[in-house]
Amino acid sequence: VQLQASGGGLVQPGGSLRLSCAASGSIFSIHDMGWYRQAPGKQRELVASITSGGTTNYADSVKGRFTISRDNVKNTVYLQVNSLKPEDTAVYYCNADVEYYSGSYYINQYVYWGQGTLVTVSS
Repeated sequence: VQLQASGGGLVQPGGSLRLSCAASGSIFSIHDMGWYRQAPGKQRELVASITSGGTTNYADSVKGRFTISRDNVKNTVYLQVNSLKPEDTAVYYCNADVEYYSGSYYINQYVYWGQGTLVTVSS
């Protein structure tokens, strides 16, 4: 199973981006999916998460500005980031709690991470 994140870039304060993260491989099902971020010199923090049923959770710092969504057919999670601020600058990582086929008769579960996509907010 692999997670491929994309959509980062350089944007001015107040701007928007849409991050995507697609899971691929021998996937049986995906439970929670989420986005985390890590700014220089800081610990990785949860930005938003979404359950398979669509229940969402946001960090207080991004409520009202970021929206997480997912496409269960495409095994993809999105993060719409609006009204960006310089303090949103970070590497954004996606993760997914995946049940995957392991051999012919077994299903295992593991939390996978994407490679990260850099979001830089600067004028």
